[in-house]
Amino acid sequence: MSIPAISAIAPVAPTLATDPSTATAASGSSATGFASALTGAVDNLQQMQSTSDSLNIGAATGNLNDIQDATVAAAQVETTVQLVAELRNQAVDGFNQIMNMGS
Repeated sequence: MSIPAISAIAPVAPTLATDPSTATAASGSSATGFASALTGAVDNLQQMQSTSDSLNIGAATGNLNDIQDATVAAAQVETTVQLVAELRNQAVDGFNQIMNMGS
């Protein structure tokens, strides 16, 4: 019995510009850049969740050839949600520390 090879897992695409020449020091453009990066990350998470949902439905109905695809997609979504939650927690902690500096 031959065991098929595991397909390669696609890396998560970066949401921030990696070219330092495009970064600017102006607060307005950096705030806009952060907002667009955050929006892109949330949109990416929503697409990953949608893909995982469709694969799970396919697995439940028997229309999925390889259950491994659904398992990998679910694990990617779980990891990404944990990362987003931790980033949110860090942002709230940072905000609270800034607010406590004035006291």
